[in-house]
This record gives sequence, C-alpha cells and structure tokens, in this order.
Amino acid sequence: MLKIGSVLDGKYKILSEIGHGGMSTVYMAINEKANKTWAVKEVRKSGVMDFEAVKQSLIVETDLLKRLRHPNLPTIVDVIEEEDVFLIVMDYVEGNSLRVLLEEQGSLPEDYVIEWAKQLLDVLSYLHAQTPPIIYRDMKPANIILKPDGNLSLIDFGTAREFKADKTEDTACLGTVGYAAPEQFGGLGQTDERTDIYGLGATLYHLLTGHNPSLPPYEIKPIRSINPNLSQGLENILLCATEKDPEQRYQNAEEFLYAISHVEESDERYYKKQRRKFRLFLSTLLLSGICFALGFSFLLSSQSQKEERYTMLLQNAEVQQDGAEKEKNYLEAANMPDMEGREEAYLGFIQSAKSDQVFSREEAGTLEELIRKNRAALLKHPEEYGDICFQLGKAFWYYYEGEDNAGRMERAKSAAPWFANALEYLEDGDSKKSIALVYERIGSFYRDIATNIVEASDQGMYKTLFEDFQTLFQEVAVKEEEGEMVRLELLEFMAESIEQYAGKMRADQVTRSAMEDALLRIEMLLPKISVNSELTEEKKKTLEETLMEAKIAVQNVFSQEEDKG
Repeated sequence: MLKIGSVLDGKYKILSEIGHGGMSTVYMAINEKANKTWAVKEVRKSGVMDFEAVKQSLIVETDLLKRLRHPNLPTIVDVIEEEDVFLIVMDYVEGNSLRVLLEEQGSLPEDYVIEWAKQLLDVLSYLHAQTPPIIYRDMKPANIILKPDGNLSLIDFGTAREFKADKTEDTACLGTVGYAAPEQFGGLGQTDERTDIYGLGATLYHLLTGHNPSLPPYEIKPIRSINPNLSQGLENILLCATEKDPEQRYQNAEEFLYAISHVEESDERYYKKQRRKFRLFLSTLLLSGICFALGFSFLLSSQSQKEERYTMLLQNAEVQQDGAEKEKNYLEAANMPDMEGREEAYLGFIQSAKSDQVFSREEAGTLEELIRKNRAALLKHPEEYGDICFQLGKAFWYYYEGEDNAGRMERAKSAAPWFANALEYLEDGDSKKSIALVYERIGSFYRDIATNIVEASDQGMYKTLFEDFQTLFQEVAVKEEEGEMVRLELLEFMAESIEQYAGKMRADQVTRSAMEDALLRIEMLLPKISVNSELTEEKKKTLEETLMEAKIAVQNVFSQEEDKG
C-alpha cells in the first residue's frame, strides 16, 4: 500500500485513497511542480493470483489510453513498473460512478439516461473509428463516472481490444456477465462494434429499471414490463440493441445514436398515429381520384417544401444585420427534420459568429451542442462534416474569447480536437487536410507541454513547433484571401512562440539564422496586410512590439551561448 504523504517517483505526492477493488487501490495525488491533481492506480503482486496476466491487461489498457484523446475519456500520463507493483498515473476524474447513483436512487429518469446514452455513443463512435477499431467490451454502470458538470467519463480499459479483421474469434472470454454480449463467451466468433452496442443496451436497461442484468436470472426484459411509464420507443430501441444475434442489433454506434436521438419515432404511439394517417389516406384515395391526386401531389411536394423553408431561412440569415437574428435563422435551419445533416447552416453560423472578430463562449457552446446532437445525421456526409470541423477549428483558433498569450494558447488547445475530427473525415486529396494536421499538432503541443516539461519528455517538440509555424506562414499567412485578423493573429502567435521558446528551440537544433529569417519574413509581410478596423490596427501595433521582443530573445539566447564558448 502506498503511504499517504509519500512522494511517488519523486513527482507525485499521495494525498488520499479514493477507491479500491479486489486487485487494485486508487489514490489521489498531486504533482506540486505542475500544480495538477492526478489519480494513481496501484496493483500489487501480493494478493493477485496471476500477477503477470493482470499486468499484461494493464499494459494493454495504458497503451490504448495513451493514444486516445476524447473529452469523455481519461488521459494516461505516466506508468511506473516495479518488481512487485504496477502503477498507472492518469487524469483524476472527479465524481461518482453510475453504479453508486443506482444504489442511491434505484432507477434513473429517462431523459437523463437518453442524454448519457448520446455521450457514451459518441465515445464508442470515436473508439470504433480508430485504426484498427478499439472494442471496449466492458460497458457497465461501475465503469461510467458522472462528473460534477453533468458529463460522463468512461474508465477501465482493461478488457478493451483492437479489432483485427483477419481473426476469426477472440482468444479470451472477458467481460461482465449480464452486461456482456453472448459472443464474448462461448467461442461464438470475435467481438466487434456490435458487442459494445449490446453492452451499452444492457447498461441503459439497468439505469432505467434498477434491475441488474448481472444478477440472477441474468435476463433483460422489456423495460415497460418493469416500469409502464417508460416510453415504448425506448423499449423498442433497447430490445434491438440487446438482441442475442449480433446481426439483429444496431450495426454501429451511429445507427444506435440516430435511433435514440429520434426515440419518439420508435414509439408504438407514433406507429399507431402513422397507421391512422395511412388508413385515412386510403379512404380518401378510394373516395375520390381527385383526392388521390392532391394527396400524391402533397407527398411529392413535402420534401420540396422543406427545401424551400431551409433555403428561406438561409436567405433570411444572409440579409439580417443583427447577429443574434442571423444566428437564430441558421440554428432553425440546422434543426429542421431531414436537413440537420447539411453543412450550409453550420458554416453560416460559424461565419456569423466570428464576424465581430470574437467567437464567444456562448456561441461556441451552442454550436458544439448542435453538432453533438445532430452528429449521426452529419456523419451521413463525412466530407461535409470534416469541412464543418475544420472551419470550427479555425474559429476557435483565431477568434475564441481571450486576447493575451495564455488566451491564444487556450484557443489553440480548444481548436485541436476539431482539427483532429477534420483529419478523420476530410478526404486525402483535400488541401485542408494537410493544414488541419499542422493546426492539430500545434494545439496538441500547447495542451501537453506543461506535463511533458515536468516529465522531461519535451525534447524535440520545439523544433517541430517551429517547423509547423513556418508551414502555416506559407499556407495561410501569405495568402491575401485570408482575413486580416487571421493573418495578424497567426503572425503574432509565431513571433510569440519564438520569443517564449527561443532557448528550447536552440536546444532542439533550430539555428539562429532560421529564427531570425522567420522573424524577418513576418516583418516584411506586415506592411502588406491592410487593416480595416481599430481592433486589427491595434493588433498590428502589438505585433510590431512582439517582433522586437522576439528578436531580443533570440539575440540573448545565442549571445549567452557565445559567451560560454
């Protein structure tokens, strides 16, 4: 057992025990240099029958998590392996598991469960989109943490695996009985995306009914046989998700997400209503050929009417002078049934949001929630979705609230996940894809640099940062079609990076002449950028000052080196 107050690996001070299971204990720790709280998972050899097997499982878990970046997943930062203990240092996820919530409340409200399901399906969609796909295989309330902000975090990847198409079956039977799909046991083939569909369906069943499927009689009943107040539509969805035959389930997370986002369409009352409409239509058809013609005409024109309404909303938005009204029209268009997967309204909202040179937190939150809600529909047009992600990444990078250096770095970090999405969905021949890679890499640099400095793993990162900024100079800053704010903001960010990291870049073998040439190119480009507002005029003056400070920083770094020589 780790001692409270002890310092692990010279960096992590153990503050308290926050949980334990049969094989492991979890502690809260703090890295005082970085002023950051972590969770430390300790597995000791004593008390574990097959320590090597457990350790291999943990190695798989840490290797998977190290390369994943998703807001609903924890991040691994360190692994410490000793003779009789295996320690994993990861993000500290504050909150309680949904198992604890079930123990306290018995069952949970349908509206809450549906919103949580959407978050978990977003995580599964992300995992299954990896190359190769990652199959989680242990979905259950105990592995889902509800954080104070209302969002979830999926933990414990000990049973996860990478899907290999050339394998005919899994080599081990893993998972929790009751939540695990039938194919996880009994040699029924290898587990795939549909295995996680079953696990989530069983988890939602437990959350909605309070009936634990991992206890005898190990069955999943129709949820309305337990609570008639639950919707018929949700019952139909869960019955599909937990079919014993994988071919009868939703085939991927996107299908499941679409269904649960349109739960009312799966409701028996919905079908009855549609059947009544259909009977009325047939009666009308039999009574009069004229009514038939009118009815048929109405059906044919329905989509046309939606198109007209959608186009009208876009046109209204374009002519609006008031930004709030403009965005209201774009939001209504993006939320129209059968239109939520089209990109025009989203791109229009982004353009409107940054037109005042500030992408506000409220605008960002509204747009992110809209995209999250309509993601299943958007993914039916993956290249358009990639374009939306790219433009949203640029909005965060250049316009998100925050004007000082810290704000600029925060903007880059906020933009990185959207550029990562763009990379996933833009086609290989799209010129935006190579630029998205550079943006994402710079954002990831600023996201990880504090930890990497503390862990002494930052060597080589500064040269890549310098080269990436030079790429953006050629691909963005020199292009006259880019807005003045974009060009000035990028140039200032470049100059600041050299000023801040001149010493680190020198240590990474970036030469003095390379840094000075980069600053000279910025200085020569600056007079060619016309400014049309007080804000950009002020930014131009600030950039001139930053350039001077960056030149001094480079001179000081190399002068000190020459003095030592």
